[in-house]
Amino acid sequence: MPDLVDSAIDDGLRTFFADARDRAAAFGVHYAALWESLEQQSSGGKRIRPRLVNAAYAGLGGADPALATRVALAFELLHTAFLIHDDVIDRDTVRRGAPNIAARFADRARAHGADDRASEIWGETAAVLAGDLALSRAHREIATLPVPAECRAALLDILDRAVFVSAAGELADVVHAASPEPPEVGRVLATLEHKTAVYSFECPLTAGAVLAGASEDAIGALARYGRLVGVAFQITDDILGVFGDPEVTGKSTASDLREGKQTALTAHAATTDAWPAISTRLGDPDLDDAAADALRDALLGCGALDAARRLADEHVTLARFELDTADLPGALRTELGDLAQRATERIR
Repeated sequence: MPDLVDSAIDDGLRTFFADARDRAAAFGVHYAALWESLEQQSSGGKRIRPRLVNAAYAGLGGADPALATRVALAFELLHTAFLIHDDVIDRDTVRRGAPNIAARFADRARAHGADDRASEIWGETAAVLAGDLALSRAHREIATLPVPAECRAALLDILDRAVFVSAAGELADVVHAASPEPPEVGRVLATLEHKTAVYSFECPLTAGAVLAGASEDAIGALARYGRLVGVAFQITDDILGVFGDPEVTGKSTASDLREGKQTALTAHAATTDAWPAISTRLGDPDLDDAAADALRDALLGCGALDAARRLADEHVTLARFELDTADLPGALRTELGDLAQRATERIR
C-alpha cells in the first residue's frame, strides 16, 4: 500500500507542478524558478499524511482511490506549506539535507549581484510566497472535489481546522521559546498537539474517514488516536532534533538548541538541578558545535532523554487504547497500531 500511495502522490504532484511551471513562465524566469524550488521542496518526504488519508479511507470501505489521492495530495501540499513557513520562522536554511527555498533564492540573488541584505529579502520573500501557493492549492483540491456538497463542506472544515490550530501552535512555539519562564510539560504537550499532531495525524485520518462515509464514532476515535500518536511522533522528532544523526535526519542537531525551542527534553530539564546551567546556554543564536555538544551532554545527564522517551511511549499506549476500544475494522486497527509503535522507533 505505501508504495502505491507514494506513487499516486508523486504522479499527482508532477502533474500539478508541470502545469504550474508552464503557467509561471509567462511571468518571468524568477517566478518559474520559484515553482521549480517549490517542487523540489515537496519531494523527499515520508508521505505520512497521504498514507493516513488512504489508510482511513480504504480501511473504512472507501472504493474510489482517485478521490482519496486528491484529498491526500491536499494534505501533502499543506505539509509542504507549513514546512516552508516554519523554516522562515526559524530562519533555517536546510531542509531534508539540502538548501531550502529561502537559501536557494538567496543564492540566486547573489548570482544577480545583490548584497547580503537584499539576498536575505529575496530568500524570505520567495519562501513565504511558495508556502502561500502550496497552501492555496491544498484548499483548491478539496474545494473542487467531485463529491456531495455536504461531504465537501465537512472536508473543508477539517482542512480549516488543520490550518487554524496549527497556526495557534506555531505562534505558541515562538512565544514560549522567548519566554523567561521555565518550560512546563503540559504547555509543551499542548503546543505539540496544536502545531503538529492535529494537522499531521488527526486531520488526514478524519478526512479519509469522512470521505469514506464513516460513522461519527469512528471519526471521533480516529481523531483522538491521531492527536495522541501525533504527540508521540513529535516528541520523537524533537529528540532526533537534538540527539539524532544529521546525515539521517537531514537537519542540524544544534538548531533547536540555538532557537531555545521548548520540548519534552527541556521541560524535564527545567525540573532538575541542571536547569540553571542549561538555561544559560539554551537559545543562544551563537551556540557553536562544542557548546551544543556540552548542552546535549547536560540534557542527557539530567535524564531528559529518558524522560522524553517515556512520555512518547505513554502517548503510544494511550493511542493504542483508543484503537482497542473503538469500533473499527480489524485490518485498520492493526495498521494504525503498527504505525503508533513505529512513531517512537524511527531514526528520521
